[in-house]
Amino acid sequence: MNSLFVIFASGFSIGLLGSFHCVGMCGPLALSLPINDFNPARKIFAILTYNLGRTFTYTCLGAAFGIIGQSFSFFKLQQYLSIGAGVFILATLLISKLDIFKAPTLAGYSSKVKSLLGNLLRADKNLSSFLSIGIINGLLPCGLVYIGIAAGVATGTIVKSALLMIAFGLGTLPIMAFTMILGKYLSMQFRSRLNKITPFVIAIIAVLLIVRGMNLGIPYLSPTHNAHHVNCCQED
Repeated sequence: MNSLFVIFASGFSIGLLGSFHCVGMCGPLALSLPINDFNPARKIFAILTYNLGRTFTYTCLGAAFGIIGQSFSFFKLQQYLSIGAGVFILATLLISKLDIFKAPTLAGYSSKVKSLLGNLLRADKNLSSFLSIGIINGLLPCGLVYIGIAAGVATGTIVKSALLMIAFGLGTLPIMAFTMILGKYLSMQFRSRLNKITPFVIAIIAVLLIVRGMNLGIPYLSPTHNAHHVNCCQED
C-alpha cells in the first residue's frame, strides 16, 4: 500500500511540477475551448471533462507501456530498467530540451492528431465533445508525457505504470484548469518563464530514477530488489 502511495505521489508530482510546461504547449488549445460563455457549473464540468479525457489517454498509455516494464521485472531486470529510464530522460532533456515532439519521424503523426483536433474544435460543442478533445489531446507528442511514461515503465508492472499516469494526468489538472479560466490574463512572457522551470524538475526526477535502480537499500527511494531472494537463500 505504501509503495502504491509513493507511485501515485511521484506521478502527481511529475504532472503538477511539470504542468508549467503544459501551459506553454497545450495552453493555446485549452484557451481555444469555448467555455467563457458557460455558466459557472457548466464551465467547471467542461474543464473537468476535458482534463479527465487527457488523463484517460495517459492512463491507457501507461498501461500499454507498462507491459515493457513488467517484462523486465519478470526477468529480474527492473533496477536496470529504472536506471535506463533515468538516463533516457536526462538524454532527452540535454539533447532535445524536451522538443522531441518536433522530430521528423513524429511530424506526420503530430499533423494527423492536430488535424483531428481541428475538426473537433470546429464542430458544434457539447459537454461530451470536451471529453473527445481531451482524449485526442492526450495523444499529441509531448516530451513531458514521454517522461511520465518512462517513469511508469520503471515501476515494473502494468497496474503501477497505469496508476502513475493517472496521477500524472491529475497532477496537470490544477494548472491547466487555472489556465483555462484565467489564461487570457497570462502573457506569453510569463508562460515562457514558467516553462523554464520544467527542465530542473525533470532532471531531479531522472536522478531519482537512477538512484532507485542502484540498489542502495534506502526504503522507497532505492530499495534492495533482491533482498527477499537473499533472505530465502540464507534460511536454506
